[in-house]
Amino acid sequence: MPRHSRITGTGSYLPPRRVSNAQLAAELAERGVETSDQWIVERTGIRARHFAAPDVTSSDLALHAARHALEAAGREAADIDLIIVATSTPDMIFPSTACLLQAKLGAAGCPAFDVQAVCSGFVYALAVADSMIRTGAASKALVIGAEVFSRILDFNDRGTCVLFGDGAGAVVLETSDTPGILASELHADGSHAGILCTPGTVQGGKVLGDPLLKMDGQAVFKLAVGVLESVARSVLVKAGRQDSDIDWLIPHQANIRIMQSTAKKLKLPLDKLVVTVDEHGNTSAASIPLALDHAVRGGQIRRGDTVMLEGVGGGFTWGAVLLDL
Repeated sequence: MPRHSRITGTGSYLPPRRVSNAQLAAELAERGVETSDQWIVERTGIRARHFAAPDVTSSDLALHAARHALEAAGREAADIDLIIVATSTPDMIFPSTACLLQAKLGAAGCPAFDVQAVCSGFVYALAVADSMIRTGAASKALVIGAEVFSRILDFNDRGTCVLFGDGAGAVVLETSDTPGILASELHADGSHAGILCTPGTVQGGKVLGDPLLKMDGQAVFKLAVGVLESVARSVLVKAGRQDSDIDWLIPHQANIRIMQSTAKKLKLPLDKLVVTVDEHGNTSAASIPLALDHAVRGGQIRRGDTVMLEGVGGGFTWGAVLLDL
């Protein structure tokens, strides 16, 4: 009998500090950087974001989200035999954030590793976990997106610093007799690395290059809209489904205009679009699982619904997963 995988629990966590556009604008004004709530909302749809305290790491956020997902799935940490963390803001160069999370969970022994695909990271991690479950390499996986993007923002650049926030989202993915993950597809094109990157590194104990996020917003927008539509349609074909079969679309929560454009191209009414970017900002790899958990716990998404997850991010990376919850 073929092995399949299915999401059995979701969880998320946001740092307590909520920063509204008005608060952020006031803080930026002290630096001589001009912005406003109206300017941010009109261009992005973002009204607020959450920032982690200075001593809080990605693995700390991931721990809270993981515990919520495990509770929802009715599982203990000891039941998990695979941990994958998608992050671009790891706690340290090594070991992986997944290994650090594993220690905090008390789940020693199972494989644990990070996936780095920036804002597409959770889609990448979920596809990898699904493949490992299908081949028998795992049976109960914890898949997490966790980010502290506030650490790599240039608060003198209003074009980027207003966009991002911190948070974590998680799912428990388990072996199933019936398909949960219906199809997935992943892509990358490294020739576009320069349009969205954090080009710093460490050498000889010093930071080499610029460790703050850089983005060409117009270039990202143009690429994102095209690839999100194409990868969604490709995954639908793989799964033998139609646009109309999608109950909910959860794209990477980067910009409301990109999200709405993608929904329209897929001929989906906007009320089938899950939106959390207004309150979370862009949380990179955490954005999709955060939005999924928000919609599940809010009663929007119910067991049996068909959900399209799709992400696009620095790399340039993109991908999609179609699933029945």
